[in-house]
Amino acid sequence: MVEHPDGHREGRKFIEGNMFVTYILYSESGDRYYIGHSENLEMRLNYHNEGRVKSTKGYRPWKVVYFEEFSTKLEANRRELEIKKKKSRKYIEFLILK
Repeated sequence: MVEHPDGHREGRKFIEGNMFVTYILYSESGDRYYIGHSENLEMRLNYHNEGRVKSTKGYRPWKVVYFEEFSTKLEANRRELEIKKKKSRKYIEFLILK
C-alpha cells in the first residue's frame, strides 16, 4: 500500500472507488521528478519501478512525493499538464513542501 507523503491519509489506500490522481515521483538516483496521472497509483508506481515505463526506466527506484485526487480523468490530466507547463523544479518542490 502506498501512503500520502504528507501523512494526512496514512494507512489509506490511494484510490478508493473511481478517483484519479495527478502524482509526482522522485528518483534519488537520478535526482529527477516525474509527473503523471493515473486511476491506480499503486499499480502505476509498480510499473515505474519495474522498468515498464521507458522514460523512467533508467532512474529507478521511484517514490511518490506528492499527489492530488480528482473525480475525473480529465481533471487529473489537466492538472498534470498544468504542472508540466510550468517547467519549474522550484514549483514542483513548492508543491511537495506545501
